[in-house]
Amino acid sequence: MERQVIAVEQFLVSAHTLWSKRWLLLTSGDFAKHHFNSMTVGWGSFGTMWARPFAQIVVRPTRYTFEFMEQYDTFTLCAFPSAYQRALQITGSKSGRAGDKIKAAGLTPMAASQIAAPGFAEAELIIECRKMYWDDLNPAQFLDPEIENNYPLKDYHRIYFGEILSISGVKSYCM
Repeated sequence: MERQVIAVEQFLVSAHTLWSKRWLLLTSGDFAKHHFNSMTVGWGSFGTMWARPFAQIVVRPTRYTFEFMEQYDTFTLCAFPSAYQRALQITGSKSGRAGDKIKAAGLTPMAASQIAAPGFAEAELIIECRKMYWDDLNPAQFLDPEIENNYPLKDYHRIYFGEILSISGVKSYCM
């Protein structure tokens, strides 16, 4: 995939469509140690917090990736061409505890440019982040009672804010 470095000020994305329709692959761990896990995510945001560019993601404590998010300081978010939607279905529905879902999805991990967590060769967008804050969702703070319907098992997400350190992507992600 022909990616170029994108300055955060030049990063262009249709955020709602990317998160809710196309999905992203969240990966945390250490590529060099071959100790990482990935999961498909469809909820999150991009923005500015504490004068820093950030990506915000949520991970349920029941997910295997949660263990990696707790252990490691960095993570990547990768977007893929539409031809990889099936691969993202696999990485979102299979657990890394049970086997090599990255191999099953046909994806190729690769070293990121600045952090330990890997990106993927097939990705058209790689966002490299370092954790800077976390908090747990508190259902007592839900202002819309329908939000609780997302948690029949009461497995409320942990929220992570990651400072965006590097972005590389195809030209359509750049102003």
